[in-house]
Amino acid sequence: DTGSDEQLYECPMCSLTCTNFQILEEHVDLHLQEQSFLEGIDLQLAQQLQDEEYKQQRLEEDKREREEFRKLQRQYGLDNSGGYKQQFLKDVEKEVDKGRMQPFEYHKRKADMMECLAFGVDDGRTKTSGVIEALCKYYQNENKDVRRVWLSTGVDHFHSSFGDRGWGCGYRNFQMLLSCLLQNSTYNDCLRDTTLIPSIPKIQSMIEDAWREGFDPHGASHFNNKLHGSKAWIGACEIYSLLTSLRIKCQIVDFHKPTGPMGTHPRLFEWVLRYYSTDNEGGAKVVCTSKPPIYLQYQGHSCTVVGIEEKKNKTLCLLLFDPGCASQEMQKLLKPNSGGTGLKLLRRFLGSLKEKQYQIVAVDGVLSLEEKAARRHASQVLTAEKVP
Repeated sequence: DTGSDEQLYECPMCSLTCTNFQILEEHVDLHLQEQSFLEGIDLQLAQQLQDEEYKQQRLEEDKREREEFRKLQRQYGLDNSGGYKQQFLKDVEKEVDKGRMQPFEYHKRKADMMECLAFGVDDGRTKTSGVIEALCKYYQNENKDVRRVWLSTGVDHFHSSFGDRGWGCGYRNFQMLLSCLLQNSTYNDCLRDTTLIPSIPKIQSMIEDAWREGFDPHGASHFNNKLHGSKAWIGACEIYSLLTSLRIKCQIVDFHKPTGPMGTHPRLFEWVLRYYSTDNEGGAKVVCTSKPPIYLQYQGHSCTVVGIEEKKNKTLCLLLFDPGCASQEMQKLLKPNSGGTGLKLLRRFLGSLKEKQYQIVAVDGVLSLEEKAARRHASQVLTAEKVP
């Protein structure tokens, strides 16, 4: 109260009293401008903090992605850490350090390895021959629960060892398949340049040759068109490309989801039964077929199917050669009267194969040059369709 009739105006923001409405308006405008300025600074600061937080998140995500990628590269042998030769030398040196190998044996193994690599042949140290023949004899006398059994023609077992332990299963399974094909005159012309079982580095070079011919460009790009000198895992597609490049007729069959209860794959077992029993019908209990073994791939591993049992209750059981099984164990199957217990190494019942997906590569004859060219073209077209 000024004691006069003069009108007073109070600022709603700071309670300052003005004697003139125009002055009050100007005063309030100053408040609003200051508030707007401060809000602008706050928004700018908030945006800056948000940008910095997003940038930090991206840096951390990129770091995690790089670490995951490097982990996958190590897991699948694509990290440029060397190949068969480097791992062989490293592993045998460890054996010497642990006292499990004498220095003179180390030098002999090293010299033998270098010679085998120079000639491109496997040293045969992990090979076990005669298992199929021993199985034939065993089943002839076994009358408990096996109604019928079909077996591949002679197949040698190869297991992973120094140089390829942890990543060589695909190559070892190819060696098993090849050991059978080399004994079959049907494939003499296809394999005229391969009279002995090739070493793993040689197989890698053979797959690279198939890529250079134009087979599976999409798969080749996954490996940057190079396998030799690496510890890269291979699978059904690489086996298919290699066999096709050699004019060996084969097919890939995908079992991309379970077809039975509890995640089982009865259709896979039924397919294998048809493969072996077609053209091999008859009353014999033991059928030693002329069929090559089957390459079986699943996540992280592969095996070789060498036969199938049909039990008296009609259930089926695959017989597998696993490259993870050491030759010392496989050789037990060669001893008389050891088939029953030794067969645990080979038998896989329906409940034993419960991976989500399986692939098989099955051989069935020889391709003409025209058929080979057609399959090469088909793989190139398929690759073109996959590329956006």
